[in-house]
Amino acid sequence: MSRFIEGEERSQSVLFPESLDEWITEDNPVRVVDAFVEELDLAELGFQRAEPAETGRPGYHPATLLKIYVYGYLNRIQSSRRLEREAQRNVELIWLTGRLMPDFKTIADFRRDNGLAIRKVCAQFIALCRDMNLFTEAMVAVDSSKFKAANHRDRNFTKHKVKVRKEHFEEAVQEYLNELDRADRQPASVLASRVENLKERMGTVKAHIRQLRKIDRQVERAPDGQVSLTDPDARSMNSAGKGTGIVGYNVQTAVDTKSHMIVAHEVTNVGHDHNALTEMAHLASEAMSQPRLTVLADRGYFRSDEIRRCEQAGFTPMVPKPLTSNAKFDGRFDKRDFIYDARRDEYRCPAGKRAIWRMTSQERGLTLHQYWTSDCPRCPMKNRCTPAPYRRITRWEHETVLETMQERMDRLPQASIWRRRTVEHPFGTIKAWMGATHFLTKTLPRVRTEMSLHVLAYNMKRTIALLGARTLMLAIRA
Repeated sequence: MSRFIEGEERSQSVLFPESLDEWITEDNPVRVVDAFVEELDLAELGFQRAEPAETGRPGYHPATLLKIYVYGYLNRIQSSRRLEREAQRNVELIWLTGRLMPDFKTIADFRRDNGLAIRKVCAQFIALCRDMNLFTEAMVAVDSSKFKAANHRDRNFTKHKVKVRKEHFEEAVQEYLNELDRADRQPASVLASRVENLKERMGTVKAHIRQLRKIDRQVERAPDGQVSLTDPDARSMNSAGKGTGIVGYNVQTAVDTKSHMIVAHEVTNVGHDHNALTEMAHLASEAMSQPRLTVLADRGYFRSDEIRRCEQAGFTPMVPKPLTSNAKFDGRFDKRDFIYDARRDEYRCPAGKRAIWRMTSQERGLTLHQYWTSDCPRCPMKNRCTPAPYRRITRWEHETVLETMQERMDRLPQASIWRRRTVEHPFGTIKAWMGATHFLTKTLPRVRTEMSLHVLAYNMKRTIALLGARTLMLAIRA
C-alpha cells in the first residue's frame, strides 16, 4: 500500500480530545443553532413543558428537541426516525444535545404538540434579521408553489373520479359474470381453479364498489367536492410546471429582493392565488416593519378587486395582466389600442370613432361599464377589430387603479426579472432538500409547522452565507 495515504489500524488505541467541544470548529453552523435556541424564551413562545413538573419522571427540555429539529432541517434530515439515529452517531448532534439521545416517538411528538410555538420561532429569526438591517429595501416578491402531500393521487377523490372508477369496476364485474356463465354452460372449457379465482375477484371488486359508494356520499357532503383519505386536508391542484395535477398544498412566500430571504410564508389548500396578494403583503410588511412595500407578483395573482384592496392598504402592487383575449394572437386590435377619455367617459377606437357608454352590469361582484360605437358595421378596419357585429369595450369602475399599475410596470420592465430571480430560487432549494416526498406530516396545521421548519432552515443558511457564522452568533447574543 506504499505511495498511498494510509489509514490507522482499527485495533490501535487512540487518544481522543480532552473535550467534545474540540471536535466542533468555531464557525460550524451547529454553533449557530445552539446559540439561537439558547437565546429564545421558550415558555413565552408557548412550548409545552418549558417549566419542569415537580413530580414524575424528568423529561427532555424543549430546547434540546428544538435544536435537534433545527439542525435536522438545516441538514436535510426531516424524519424523526432518522433524527433518532443521527443523535446516536452524529458528532455534531452529540455535541449539540450534550450526548442526549431521545427516541423517535419523543422527537415526533414534540413537533406535533408544539406547532404554533415552532412557527413563532421562525418569526423570531426573521425579527433577528430585521434588527440586523438585512431588509433595507421595501420590496418583496410574492409567489406560490404546489407541494406534494402524504396522500397519493389514488387516495384523492372527486365526483368525476368516483364515477369513472365505479364504471370501471362495474365493467369488470360484468366480464367476470359473463365468464362464470360460460363456465356453467361449458364446464370443460374453464378450469375449476379459474372459477374460484373469478368468484374471489368478483367479491373483491364488489367490496371496492361498496367503498366507492360511501366515498361518493362523502364527496357530496364536502364543500369543495373533494375527499382525501390519507390526509383529509390535502387537495388536488393543477400544476402548471408539470402539466398535470398534484395532491398537496399551495405554499405562499414573500421574499426580500435584497437578501433573498423568506420574510413571510403561508400554507393553504386552495389551488389558486387570486385572493393571496394583500394577505401576503400584510404578512411581509409586519415581518419587515415596512408599512409601505412594493409587491412583485406574477399573473396568477391578478384580480382587479384584490389589486385595489392592496393599494388601499398602502402597498404598491406590480402584477402583469393575464392575456385572456385571443384578439392580439389573431392579429386584431387589443384593448390597449382603444384610448380612454376620462373627461368625456368614452373610448377612441383605432379608426378614430367614438365608443360611448352603453350599459352597466354586475359580474362576480364587479361593476362593469360597456362601450361601443355605432360605426362598427361600416368600418373599413372591422376585420382587424372583431368578428362580432360590434366591438364592445368593457371597463371596470375602478379601472384607473389597473391603468396606474400598468404605467408603473411600463416604466420598470425589469420588475418581472427581479421577481423570478428572487422568489423562485427558494422554492427550488427547499424542494431539493425535501426530496421526492415533500411533506411528511398530515393535516394543514402540522404541514404548516413542517414548512416553518424548512423556512427557518433556509433563512438560517442564507444568513450564514451572507454574514458568516461568527458574525451571526455575535448578533444573536447581543
